[in-house]
Amino acid sequence: MTLPATPSSAALARRFRPVFDRIAEGALQRENDRALAYEAVGWLRQAGFGALRVPVAAGGLGASVEQFFDLLVELGEADSNLPQVLRAHFGFIERLFAEVDPGLHGPWLRRAADGSIFGNATTELGHGALGTLQTTLRREGSDWLLEGDKFYSTGTLYADWIGVAAQRVTDDGAGERVLVLVPADSVGVERLDDWRGFGQRLSASGTTRFRGVRVDPAHVLPSARVGPTPMTAFFQLVHLATLAGIARAIERDAVAFVQARKRVYSHGSGNTPREDPLVQQLIGQLASAAFCASATVRAVAAGLGDIDRLRAAGEPVPEQTLIDVELQMAKAQVVIGDAVLQSATRLFDVGGASALQEDLRLDRHWRNARTLASHNPVIYKARVVGDHALNGIDPTFYWTVGANAS
Repeated sequence: MTLPATPSSAALARRFRPVFDRIAEGALQRENDRALAYEAVGWLRQAGFGALRVPVAAGGLGASVEQFFDLLVELGEADSNLPQVLRAHFGFIERLFAEVDPGLHGPWLRRAADGSIFGNATTELGHGALGTLQTTLRREGSDWLLEGDKFYSTGTLYADWIGVAAQRVTDDGAGERVLVLVPADSVGVERLDDWRGFGQRLSASGTTRFRGVRVDPAHVLPSARVGPTPMTAFFQLVHLATLAGIARAIERDAVAFVQARKRVYSHGSGNTPREDPLVQQLIGQLASAAFCASATVRAVAAGLGDIDRLRAAGEPVPEQTLIDVELQMAKAQVVIGDAVLQSATRLFDVGGASALQEDLRLDRHWRNARTLASHNPVIYKARVVGDHALNGIDPTFYWTVGANAS
C-alpha cells in the first residue's frame, strides 16, 4: 500500500513560524494580564494548525507524528499554554486513528480540517471509586441526556466541541464507558475559568458542567480502554514537548537578558556579563538542557511515528512495539521534567535582583514547568521503568484517579 505524501518540514515551518513569532510577542503581556489566549488560538486556527494531523484526503495537512511534535516544541517555546490548550484536540484526532473504527472517522476529521477545536472533559474531582465515572449518559424517552461535572477541562474554553468521558447507562441498567462529543455551545453546558494552579494559568483547565445536555447518538464513540495503546505515550509526550519548548524559552530569555546587561560585580570574572566565563558556562548549561529535551522528545516521537505508519499501511502493530514506546516515554518523562526545572531555577543565576522583576516574568518558566511536570506523577513512571528492568513487568496503559474502597 502506498502511503500519502506528507508535507515537507520546511513548508510547515514557513507556514507556522510567523504565527509562532506573533504568539511569542504577546505571551508576556498575556501572562501579566492573565488574558486568555483567544486571539492566539484564533491565529492557529486560521493557519490550519489544528488540521496538522488530519490526512490530506480529509482536507488536512497530513503532517507526520515527528513533524507534529517538532512544531509543538516550537509552539511551546512561543507560549507554553498553547500546546496544553490543544492537547485534547490532537489527542482526539490520534484516538480516532488508534482506537476508533475508521468508518466513524470522516465527520470528525472534516470538522477538524474545517477549523473546529476539540476540548476535554475527562477528569472528575472528589472521592469517586477508582475506575468509575460520575458523569452519565442516560436515555429519557427518545433522548440521550448527559449529566455531570468535570475538572481539569484543559482547552475547553477555547473549544468548539468537548470530548466528555461518560458512563452510558443502557436500558437494561448495564453501563459502558463512552466518549461523548458535545458542541461547546449546547444548552446545559457551562464552562468556567476557575483553574487555581500557579502555572499554565491560561490553559483554561477549569470546571465544565453538563446539565441535561441532549446528545446526538451519532456523537457517541466507544471508549473500551483495554489492551496496549499508543495514546498514553502520545498524551504524555505533548507535556514533554511543551517542557522542551519551555527549556528553549529559558535559553532564549537568558541570552537576551545577559546580552543587554551592563552591570557587573566587583568579584565577577568579566568586563561585561556576556564576557564572564561563569555566565557563559551557565548559558551553555541552559542551551544543553534545551537541546537534550528536544532530542529526547524527537526520539519518542519517532517511535510513535513508526506505529502510526504501520496503522496507516493497514499492518498490525506488534504489542511489544507499543510496550517499548510506552517505556521510552516514561524514561523521557523521568529525565525531562527534572532537567527543565533545574534550568528554570538556574536561569536566575545570570543576574542579580534585576532578574526578579515582575515585568520580565522569568518566574513563569519555573511555574509552568512545575505545573506540567506534576501531571501524571513522575515517581510512578520511574517505578514502572524500574519494575520492568528488574522484573520484566509491562507498563499499564490505562489508569484512573479516584479513591480506593474502604
